[in-house]
Amino acid sequence: MAEPVRCQWVDRQPEIMIRYHDEEWGVPIRDDRLLFEYLCLGAMQAGLNWLIVLKKRPHFRERFFRFDIERCAGMTEEQVEAALRDPGIIRNRLKVNAVRRNAAAALTVIDEFGSLGGHLWSFVDHAPVVNRYRNLSQLPATTPVSDAMSGDLRKRGFTFVGSTICYAFMQAVGMVVDHEVGCFRHRELAALAAGEGARV
Repeated sequence: MAEPVRCQWVDRQPEIMIRYHDEEWGVPIRDDRLLFEYLCLGAMQAGLNWLIVLKKRPHFRERFFRFDIERCAGMTEEQVEAALRDPGIIRNRLKVNAVRRNAAAALTVIDEFGSLGGHLWSFVDHAPVVNRYRNLSQLPATTPVSDAMSGDLRKRGFTFVGSTICYAFMQAVGMVVDHEVGCFRHRELAALAAGEGARV
């Protein structure tokens, strides 16, 4: 059986990246805990690559209470220091502290808007944006929407939420469908997006 056609960025990647592309990347996520997880993983990726983060994700989940927002916001200094001694995660003090800080900021968003997802998805009018890029070179690193999201989150006390990180987050959680049009997942996710009210 022939391999399906995939996005160019997944060519010659390890199996863990292929599974991520096929099963996760671009699938709409609205659950607050999962959205917070992707925000944290995006922060961890800064200056590194996504493969490193994916390999360490089970350790991140264990160390950060499966990204339970309230528990992350309540991390003690002892828990932060324990995380920084854990070789299973990325031991960067600024990034580990960002988990706690961003959790506290997320709780404030939830208090104001009812959910983290409701606020984050408002930047795309609550429906996925389906793009029609043909090759990797056409994919943007940032957009006016990611600029707006970044600015908003910074004002609310989040850190490691630059526009590039925000756009990668939007791609990961399905706010934008950036699979290339020739990729088998583009057709599937475009159909899913149409069912959620997106203009395809």
